[in-house]
Amino acid sequence: MPKSTNQKLKPLYLMKILLEKTDDEHRMTMQEILAALEAYGITAERKSIYADIEELRLYGLDVVKEKQGNTYGYYVASRQFELAELKLLVDSVQSAKFITAKKSHELIKKIEGLCSHYEANQLQRQVYMTERIKAINENIYYNVDKLQDAIAQNSKITFQYFQWNVKKEMVLKRDGARYRVSPWALSWDDENYYLIAFDEQAGIVKHFRVDKMLHIELTGEMREGEEALPGFDIAVYARKMFGMFAGEERTVKLRCENKFAGVMIDRFGKEVMMRPEDETHFVIHVNVAVSRQFLSWVMSLGEGVRIISPEEVVVQVQEEIRRLAQQYECE
Repeated sequence: MPKSTNQKLKPLYLMKILLEKTDDEHRMTMQEILAALEAYGITAERKSIYADIEELRLYGLDVVKEKQGNTYGYYVASRQFELAELKLLVDSVQSAKFITAKKSHELIKKIEGLCSHYEANQLQRQVYMTERIKAINENIYYNVDKLQDAIAQNSKITFQYFQWNVKKEMVLKRDGARYRVSPWALSWDDENYYLIAFDEQAGIVKHFRVDKMLHIELTGEMREGEEALPGFDIAVYARKMFGMFAGEERTVKLRCENKFAGVMIDRFGKEVMMRPEDETHFVIHVNVAVSRQFLSWVMSLGEGVRIISPEEVVVQVQEEIRRLAQQYECE
């Protein structure tokens, strides 16, 4: 009987079988391994499989031989990713609003390939995406790739930008005229991907939803705006933003009830200085972009958090309260 064309690939198919069909809870006997290879058209003797397994161990595959009953079982004991880590990756893909439902399913299927079939079933049982709000623009993955290239190459970009109308149609902003900016960073905030870029025409830093960008092109021109973002640190920058809405950057003093310590640490980081004011309150000074979103965040915390200074920001809060009262016709 002529040998199968797969015969020379025996060690690779052996690795595939062990990765797919074994884990800490599932072993394969030598007889089962031989049968699995035969399903791929590969015939082998036990002695050659022992040698192949040893070569796989030398290669770095953690194949363990363990006695079970009157025979021995073989399994892959450790992998690049633990099951708990893969579950975190699946959760991240599911919860990422900027990843479309179609791409989410594709990515999760690839993640399942990083574990055994048995463990993949555990990942599949926790997939619930039917009711999740997901992005519609499939081009976001190519957008991210192009933007990362532009940042790496220190290049300006041009693109079109769209918004949705009440008919759920994509409408180009600026009547389709192309934006021209210097990209500096990508940030995942409020379940969306944003480009942080310098608009040389306006002379300010702007944020763009990556899933709303179309036809991105690198110009090859050197980026501008480094002076507007001195010592740029994306983590520090994002912490100042609320919903990625821009505003004048100010140092704001907040007076908080002690029970809001965790809220402040979650928002501004563990390094934020909290100075006790009395037995029930503390004060903090934070650098933020003062926008309606920031004011709304403070007001959403109720009477337990209050803006103390600067006076101009306190006035902005008062004006916002009056605007809301007028909008909802409150006395």
